[in-house]
Amino acid sequence: MSFEVMVSVLRRSWIAPAVAGLAVALLLSGCANQTRKPRLVYEERPVELLFATGASRLDARQWSQAVDYFAEVERQHPYSEWSRRAILMTAYANYQSSKYAEAIGDADRFLSLYPGNPSAAYAHYLKAICYFDQIVDVGRDQASTGQALAALRDVVQRFPKTEYAADARLKIDMVNDQLAGKEMSVGRYYLRQGDTLAAIGRFQTVIQRYQTTTHAPEALYRLVEANLTLGLAEEARRNGAVLGFNYPGDYWYREAYALLTSKDLRPAVTPDGKAKRRLPLPFIRDPAKTLPPQSADQGRSPDAG
Repeated sequence: MSFEVMVSVLRRSWIAPAVAGLAVALLLSGCANQTRKPRLVYEERPVELLFATGASRLDARQWSQAVDYFAEVERQHPYSEWSRRAILMTAYANYQSSKYAEAIGDADRFLSLYPGNPSAAYAHYLKAICYFDQIVDVGRDQASTGQALAALRDVVQRFPKTEYAADARLKIDMVNDQLAGKEMSVGRYYLRQGDTLAAIGRFQTVIQRYQTTTHAPEALYRLVEANLTLGLAEEARRNGAVLGFNYPGDYWYREAYALLTSKDLRPAVTPDGKAKRRLPLPFIRDPAKTLPPQSADQGRSPDAG
């Protein structure tokens, strides 16, 4: 369900018609420092109105203003059902404005207060997406990649039948491809430096841990290449056979076949037709496709426990 539809449901189900058309004013702080960000001045307002205004700011992609209104919901009505909903809305708005630390903090706060709530699934999911969106290119440290993988797997294990798990599984494939790409990058560097044994270790890691990724064919080819460099003909032949059995139509098998044949180690499997090179998965971050807070709260009374 899209966020727009969700907000429409919220408005029909929760917001009294008498207050739906009201506007909440933003007033400047009384501080003499004129450069400070405008803030909401405390004034008791109907909780439905504050929440609806925050939702409208989300519709308008005015993330920081949305955070301000949901914060007011929590401040003015801290023990209400609306406050609980506002925490996740705040987390989502912070995520959309790339304030990942704040979004993770909001999600953690929700989980500490409501660990058994149905919306806990969303809090875990949003934390995982925050780590996922901080993944950097393979030439840099992959700390966020490891955190993203652990968090995404946690979502799948805890909530396997949810839409959050379905999205997490797709992202797990991308994360594994990223981690395999990092190993390949380091392995190629070692090959260029003449440290063949270290390179072999990296390529073997790809085969052992990330064998279903798009980097596996090249890793097998590099093992053929590296073992031939060390004079380990049988090991090179074995890796070539594995490559030919699993990827007979792959570009890297054609290269391995030619290399082994030049050493009188012709593999039994002939390359299958015109070999194609498998490209790594594109690593795409698209906040617009991240699922918003939804199903657990829809249709429930504001007074529900």
